[in-house]
Amino acid sequence: MQSFEKLPFTYDRKKPFIAQLGDWVGDVFYDILPEAGFEIRDEQIFMAFQLERAFADKKVIFAEAGVGTGKTIAYLLYAICYARYIGKPAIIACADEALIEQLVKPEGDIAKLAKILQLNIDVRLAKAQNQYLCVQKLEKLRENEEFADVYENVSMTIPSFVYSNAPMQQFHFYGDRKTYADLNNQAWKKVNWDAFQDCSVCEKRHRCGMTLTREHYRKANDLIICSQDFYMEHIWTEESRKRKGQLPFLPEASSIVFDEGHLLEFAAQKALAYHVRQDLLEEILERLLTNDIREEVALLIDEIIVHSLALFQTIEASTIHVKGSDRNELQLSSKLIGEIKEFKQLLSALEDALVFESELYTIEEYQLKIVEEHLDMLQYSLSLLADKKNVITWVTKTEEATTLVIMPNLVEDVLQEKVFSKKLPIVFSSATLSTNGDFGYVSGSLGIKEYLSFTVESPFNYQDNMKVLIPEKNENKFKAITEVLKETDGRSLLLFNNETELENFREVVSKSDQFSAYKFLFEGDQELSSIVHTFQNEEKTSLCAIHLWEGLDIPGPSLSSVIIWSLPFPPNDPVFNGKRKNSNQPFLEVDLPYMLLRLRQGIGRLIRTSSDQGIVTIVDERLREDEELLAQVKAVLPADVEILSKI
Repeated sequence: MQSFEKLPFTYDRKKPFIAQLGDWVGDVFYDILPEAGFEIRDEQIFMAFQLERAFADKKVIFAEAGVGTGKTIAYLLYAICYARYIGKPAIIACADEALIEQLVKPEGDIAKLAKILQLNIDVRLAKAQNQYLCVQKLEKLRENEEFADVYENVSMTIPSFVYSNAPMQQFHFYGDRKTYADLNNQAWKKVNWDAFQDCSVCEKRHRCGMTLTREHYRKANDLIICSQDFYMEHIWTEESRKRKGQLPFLPEASSIVFDEGHLLEFAAQKALAYHVRQDLLEEILERLLTNDIREEVALLIDEIIVHSLALFQTIEASTIHVKGSDRNELQLSSKLIGEIKEFKQLLSALEDALVFESELYTIEEYQLKIVEEHLDMLQYSLSLLADKKNVITWVTKTEEATTLVIMPNLVEDVLQEKVFSKKLPIVFSSATLSTNGDFGYVSGSLGIKEYLSFTVESPFNYQDNMKVLIPEKNENKFKAITEVLKETDGRSLLLFNNETELENFREVVSKSDQFSAYKFLFEGDQELSSIVHTFQNEEKTSLCAIHLWEGLDIPGPSLSSVIIWSLPFPPNDPVFNGKRKNSNQPFLEVDLPYMLLRLRQGIGRLIRTSSDQGIVTIVDERLREDEELLAQVKAVLPADVEILSKI
């Protein structure tokens, strides 16, 4: 039940709540924040009162606000108070885990508001499942000599109650990715939760760090902060978890804020994808063979395992690697479709056999339910593939296994039903939601037909504080970067489009004397927020990253230069190829708008306060050869910014 006494203003029940909230927000911006030394801008106040419309009418609003408008504080004021009024927490879904850390850091906006307004803000993190340690996977490393150090160091952090059968008298949360900051991404993937972990049969599930954290954040009163990936996973699994008698990942919300909301479509597609792995199916079916089942069922299971091996051999032989991506494109031949249909018939026969088997009570009910659910998922996902109905598919290959991924091409219908049909305020916050003032690209990809919108420009003086360098036609990329590093004494953020570009740059840097005077940090070598912390506090370092085009907020001289290695066009992978096939003009309607939105985000990492200064360098050769593309890029640069060909 809501407690109006917790509101930061005196609430008169006889008057509309939103009007009173708006009056208080006005007091905060005109009186409280200026008295605390905050620089209040007209753009921020305009944004705040635009947001009031969304909360009053319980509608979707696209809040496009330039860098420095203070959009986070604006939406936090409404979200916190509305949560206390409704009695349900607001959910803030960030683009990724790195942005979560930015939002809740000690010097962040939430901490500042709490101090200035003397509010005890109950904010809790709901990180994605892959951000937590899996004790079962850790145990599998016990005999792995290659990762012996990882096992030894991580196992020492596991609380004793995890391995004890005694009732838990006292425990603490454990297993968060941030706890293991020194592990690189490769080592972390050996011990973290992944989509193929069967938590429902794990004997440690009630002593799991992920489960304990979930119980904690569900009780939040004000704010739950999660990634967009995790929010969409919650949406897609909500009904199935309820059917199983489980709580959804997230509680009901009073409002939702999608920070960097232009990325939500990709989170939705990722969450809705089906992952098919032959070794997992084999493991699940072999569990059935340990039961006292009929011989004909055992023979059928053996036949399915043999066919699954043959099917995945055909799948592996039908893939083409996508350059610059970890995905392999799957060629759907008539032979492959035929094998899929034959395999589905065997799965159907097993489903029928298990119905009869359940009546004989030869298989434990819980185990039988897991098998049935896995077979349902297989049947549905393979049907999408066999029928080629609005589907995207690709294959990933690792040392452990080959995975077939099947995903719906367009997700707007599902999003409309599951998310945007809800009668509650939904805020999309970003500096890049429109292209030339048109919100059609983002709204169309999400299936949002009715929405409020506004745009406010950044208040910063880019003409005096920013320069943009686009090197001359014959200028070597590495030479241009060296000149920038000299000018800024390091202190640069280098943005790459994919891992291949980053690793190629790393190799050149490691072998070239011209870069020996500079210290480089590379995404993937440690937990990302730890690398960002080092970059911010060791001024003469340079950070090389793939996933920091959005959200990185480092004011001051530590970030004096943004270097863009290549224009961030979408990759030539199955996901974007699917979008291109549904477009009349793929380059103009898919590739170019995506690139320009992301480019604006990358440029926005440079100037974070009115006193910041620096240079943006774009070393993509295409700008020297394509005048029309150069004109498109210049059109999204801040007005009146000086463009140089040499420093």
